Amino acid sequence: MHVGLTRWSPPPAPARAPIIGRYVRLEPLQAGHAGTLYAAASADGTDDRFRWLFEHPPQDRATFADWVDHVSSSADPMFFAVVDAATGRAEGRQALMRIDRTHGVIEIGSIMWGPALQRSRMATEALFLFADHVFALGYRRFEWKCNDLNALSKRAALRFGFRPEGVFRQHMVVKGTNRDTAWFAMTDQDWQELRPGYLAWLAPDNFDADGGQRRTLGACLRGGA
Repeated sequence: MHVGLTRWSPPPAPARAPIIGRYVRLEPLQAGHAGTLYAAASADGTDDRFRWLFEHPPQDRATFADWVDHVSSSADPMFFAVVDAATGRAEGRQALMRIDRTHGVIEIGSIMWGPALQRSRMATEALFLFADHVFALGYRRFEWKCNDLNALSKRAALRFGFRPEGVFRQHMVVKGTNRDTAWFAMTDQDWQELRPGYLAWLAPDNFDADGGQRRTLGACLRGGA
């Protein structure tokens, strides 16, 4: 369908600046994050954590620090540490990548959420902060891609409100193996509908004293605020 875009212009590139939430801060990745981020990356389950990523699990602290130094200056992918607002520890990392200002498209990728973030409101807020930020900048489309064999990632994409758009067969060679890539995306119009549900789920009164959710994200997204 041909749709005129008379009010749209290419958005600015994202800045290397913190994005602040209630439970986490997304801070541009830098050397100071290497210590706690290494602990998160090398905790029990590291092989599963890195199974679908482009890089291998960190072998030692020094090598990991070198990797952080190398990628921290990259503009695309642009890496952010996911910092627990309560403890100040970097418990994971994620990146804005494949930044296409001409068409208003940007992707979240290279996600490594350590044990403290997995299945938590911090991880959900980390995704929310990226989405809210890029759509506020004026991007039209926010993408999530993963290996088609990665069932957990595909379930996460659906939970977060991304829509499946098919599979690109033999799309990549990763770590010497074929990768068929599953594509998911949300648009700026989707975000207008999803955002109130995210805010409702992330509200402090949606959690009990032990941090348990009272309403699921799915229920909030279906019901809005």
